[in-house]
Amino acid sequence: MRRLKLQMQITADGFVAGPNGELDWATEKMDEKLLQFINYLVDTSDTILMGRKMTPGFIKYWEHEIAKPEGPQYSFARKMVELPKVAFSRTQDAMEGQNLRVENGDLRNAIGRLKQAPGKDIIVYGGASFVASLIENALIDEFNLFVAPLAIGNGMRIFKDRRPFTLTASIPYPCGVVVNTYEPR
Repeated sequence: MRRLKLQMQITADGFVAGPNGELDWATEKMDEKLLQFINYLVDTSDTILMGRKMTPGFIKYWEHEIAKPEGPQYSFARKMVELPKVAFSRTQDAMEGQNLRVENGDLRNAIGRLKQAPGKDIIVYGGASFVASLIENALIDEFNLFVAPLAIGNGMRIFKDRRPFTLTASIPYPCGVVVNTYEPR
């Protein structure tokens, strides 16, 4: 069975975005070892999941980057564009983007079908309310939380109640990010 893996940046005080969805605190200058780990997560996956609100910005950004073959993000951008993507939405039936389909069905059933399908793991990038829904329904098998070395004081959270985890790895990187990998207990 395929595993559903979350990759998400989070502040040291537990927020995944500012009060209005701001991501201006997110780490952009990642070191080579952290980029290798991100590539590993992507290379062991063959499907990307996202919520409706995050999808347009994600698609626009990576499809713009793939148009720059000499750019530093080109090879990663190709992965982001070429991998199949599923956007979950209760309000839209279609969205613009390469290799993108929209899922409107019941979240638990849709994720169950994806996990049962043959292939590599599935990676989830967000956004906050979509990830919170996945957590509430106990659908995430591996949490890769990229803890940024700062606090923002308030904002959006993905955890709404108590959740026990087992820490499987904790790796600090030179850029200051610590990646904590957890599995649900």
